[in-house]
Amino acid sequence: MQVRKPAVSGTFYAGTPEELREQIEWCYRHELGPGAVPRVNEEGPRKIVALVVPHAGYVYSGPVAAHAYKELANDGTFDTALIIGPNHTGYGPLVSVCAGSSWETPLGKVEINKELARKLLGGVIEEDELAHIHEHSIEVQLPWLQHLYGGLKIVPITMLAQDMETARELGEAIYKAGDNTIIIASSDFTHYEPHLVATEKDQSMIEAIISLDEEELYKRRELLHCTMCGYGPVASAIVAAKETGAKTATLLKYATSGDATGDFSAVVGYGSIVINR
Repeated sequence: MQVRKPAVSGTFYAGTPEELREQIEWCYRHELGPGAVPRVNEEGPRKIVALVVPHAGYVYSGPVAAHAYKELANDGTFDTALIIGPNHTGYGPLVSVCAGSSWETPLGKVEINKELARKLLGGVIEEDELAHIHEHSIEVQLPWLQHLYGGLKIVPITMLAQDMETARELGEAIYKAGDNTIIIASSDFTHYEPHLVATEKDQSMIEAIISLDEEELYKRRELLHCTMCGYGPVASAIVAAKETGAKTATLLKYATSGDATGDFSAVVGYGSIVINR
C-alpha cells in the first residue's frame, strides 16, 4: 500500500475539496466550536506536546475537534504528527505502524515520515498496513491538519491492544523516537448512553487525563464501565508527554452528540484536551 486511499470520505466528512474546506470552517464557526477559523502562528511558542481529539463524523464531533486544532494552530509549526487511534476493525497486530508512502484525502496526499515510523518498531509494535485500510480514527484527523499546514508529515499508529503495558510501551517508544513532533490521541468518550450518564462518566475520565494520570484513567474506566474507545492511545500520549516534560493538561471543550443533534437519549461524548510542556 504505497498510497492509502480514504475509507470514510463522503461519510464521516465531505467528499470533495471545496465541500470539505467549507465543512471544516463551519465546524470552527459553529456555536459549539471556538468561533473563528484560525491561522497558523509561525512564531508560536511550541508548548503543546499532545492533543486528545474526537474522531466521529464532523457533523457530530467536528466543532469539538475544532477547539484542539485552533489551539494547535496558535502554538506554531512542527514536522510530524504521530496520530494514535484505536483499532475498531480488529485487523492486524496488537500495535500497527503504517510506514508506507502517503495517505490521501480530498485535500491531497500527506506523506508518512518513514524514518520516524521505523524508529518505533520493536516489541509489540509492528509495521503493518492491513489494520489501517478501513480504520477511520486516524483518517478523520488528516483534513484538519491539511487545512492548517502544508508540508507536514504523519506517522499513523493503531492500537488493537489497549492494556496498560502496551500503552506504556508505545508511549516510551514515541518518546525515544524524538523529533519535532505533535502527538494526537484520537478518541471518543462514552458511547450510546443517556446524556446525563455519559457526561458524568466522561467528566470523571477527563479528570484523570488532565491530571496526567494514566493509571487513574484505567481504574476509572473499569469502575465506571466507561465505553471510551481510545483509552490506550490517550494513555500512550500521557506517558510520552510526561517523558518529554509535560506539566499541564487542559480541557478545551466537551460536548455530546446530543448537543449537536438535540437527541439526548443515547449520545456519544467528545472532548478536546491539550497537554503542554
